[in-house]
Amino acid sequence: MTTTEPTLDELVGTATNTALLPEPDAHAYDSIATGDADPLILGGHKFTSRFILGSGRYDLNLIKATIENAGTQIVTMALRRCRTTENNLLDYIPKGITMLPNTSGARNAEEAVRIARLAREVCQTDFVKVEIEHETKYLLPDNAETIRATEMLAKEGFVVMPYMFPDPIAARQLEDAGAACVMPLGSLIGSNKGLRMRDFIEVIIANAHVPVIIDAGIGRPSQAAEAMEMGADAVMAYTAIASAGNIPVMARAFKHAIEAGREAYLAGLGTVTEGHAVPSSPTNAADYLAPSSPSK
Repeated sequence: MTTTEPTLDELVGTATNTALLPEPDAHAYDSIATGDADPLILGGHKFTSRFILGSGRYDLNLIKATIENAGTQIVTMALRRCRTTENNLLDYIPKGITMLPNTSGARNAEEAVRIARLAREVCQTDFVKVEIEHETKYLLPDNAETIRATEMLAKEGFVVMPYMFPDPIAARQLEDAGAACVMPLGSLIGSNKGLRMRDFIEVIIANAHVPVIIDAGIGRPSQAAEAMEMGADAVMAYTAIASAGNIPVMARAFKHAIEAGREAYLAGLGTVTEGHAVPSSPTNAADYLAPSSPSK
């Protein structure tokens, strides 16, 4: 009896796979825009960088190099660092950078509004990051007072960027109060623990009509990329960079991570399967996974 050896195609299913492969379309993803074509819009202002940089404890001589490596266009600082005498932080910020003074130290809405008005005069900007905390151990933002301050400042023409505890209801109230974005904390400020509040942040992102910027707790470039992959519109980081061995190089690492996370989100992350494997060399039509696409 003669036995016929199977062909290579029969062994590995090459002929079947070839028949199943979709026709390539070189222009299928032309609509995915990044960089200049994918701006972050805050209060009608366009930014091509989605990385907001803090400046609290840097050596002033390192600030310029850090900003340049980060590729950031927005730098935040406390009003007390913007002295009008020697060692004025503003003298070390490169031209063209948008200043984002914060109301750090405010304990209620009235104090935050007073600091914001002073900052507008000193920094010559309508941008303000509202921060209101009552205690010094956990530095958790007071959402109720933040909502009040946001409403007052928005009526005065400020571009209000409120730092908030990630409560989806408060996020919607901040939108209604006139916030240009919402800035939920990822974890305790300065902790470098990453996205400990991920579940609540995902709800905020899914329902927001303004940009969502992750602020506080992001400790590694990989965590910044993860935040962007979730659909966050931008990331603010400071402690992770200021405490790094090489500050300018870490700033550059964050820049690349944020850009990569944004592109991954826009591209549509791959499907996650549960309870079974998927062959990397498909043998039938069911093995092909439909691409996912971002919701915004």
